[in-house]
Amino acid sequence: MKVDKISEDIVNDLFKQRIDCSQITLGYFAEKAGISDEIAIKISSPFGGGMWRGRTCGVVTGGLMALGMKYGYSEPIGPEEKSAFLAKCAAFEQKFVAEHGSVSCKELLGGYDLSKPEDLEKVLEKELFFTLCNKIVCSGCKILDKMM
Repeated sequence: MKVDKISEDIVNDLFKQRIDCSQITLGYFAEKAGISDEIAIKISSPFGGGMWRGRTCGVVTGGLMALGMKYGYSEPIGPEEKSAFLAKCAAFEQKFVAEHGSVSCKELLGGYDLSKPEDLEKVLEKELFFTLCNKIVCSGCKILDKMM
């Protein structure tokens, strides 16, 4: 599956196919990150919904994975290079927080914890994936577009 465009409608269609925020985010940047769409979707699959525990938003984890794939390192590096890489990651998170107020999935969802069946039911009932999360995915991808 290829995610080559981002819009609220496209994100909604992917959500309906049970593709999560982290997968959409990393999938969208797969080519820029130098990995295949299939690997991007698979590797990011555990991170949607704040790892389905309301932790760090999947858009943020997917974005950090994209930054790591594009700018990360696999050999020892010096402190300046490490600082520059970590600063890029921190800048992404800061821009995300500036737009959304938090990186916590639970906080972004108004306190709902996706690991609790009754909270997940409320999120589904209120259609938050299709009215809130879709916007967050698009916003996070726009931030990353400027950084990649």
